[in-house]
Amino acid sequence: MKSRQPRRFYRQVEVKGDESFAILLDGRPLKTPLRRDLILPSAPLAEAIAGEWAAQGERIDPEQMLITKLANTAIDRVAGDKQRSIEELVDYAGSDLVCYRAAEPESLVTRQAAFWDPILTWAEETLDARFFAIQGIVHKPQPRHSLDVVARYLRQFDAMRLCALHNLTTLTGSALIALSIESGFLKPERAWLSAHVDEDWQIGRWGRDEEAAERRARRQQEFEAAVMFLGLLAPCQSSSGLTQ
Repeated sequence: MKSRQPRRFYRQVEVKGDESFAILLDGRPLKTPLRRDLILPSAPLAEAIAGEWAAQGERIDPEQMLITKLANTAIDRVAGDKQRSIEELVDYAGSDLVCYRAAEPESLVTRQAAFWDPILTWAEETLDARFFAIQGIVHKPQPRHSLDVVARYLRQFDAMRLCALHNLTTLTGSALIALSIESGFLKPERAWLSAHVDEDWQIGRWGRDEEAAERRARRQQEFEAAVMFLGLLAPCQSSSGLTQ
């Protein structure tokens, strides 16, 4: 696979800008895969991306450049159609992981409630979006008002933040977990555990599968990159919340 990776073609990596920031490779601005200008909204984010490029060896490994990948996706895919990303996130909220509960055994029911009930309470108290816990896996619609509130809340975000939220949502199966992270209500460690309540309960009962553990480790790397990406953006003034 390394033979297919492009050779490093640059020596120097630098960040240039005052209010928006570009990455220069030997003085030339870095482009996205679709040849758009890679312009970043914050110096910390630009420095992190520059660090990924500077850390490359003889060959460039895109799989080790997760922050760069998120920025590229935000510019190439999300910026031109923010509404699509918002609709997809609202769809996730409509069948959110934290709303679907087991009827038994009691140990799992209790664990789900401990991790997931605070998230539903946060959504109701902070967003004015009430979501109902449902026993079983059969889909039941959530209140239209709540989904509309989530959509309005998401419209405040730019393409960079929406991209990170979309990744967090797909990695956790929960738009509400992703929004809880963005708001500061959930610490990332707690959010990751919240996304794996059922899986961890199964591991405790039946043991760990090595292949599944490897897949989870790879997803966790992507999760941590998306959390870092959010943290490197300028704070969103409308976001608020208490920390769990």
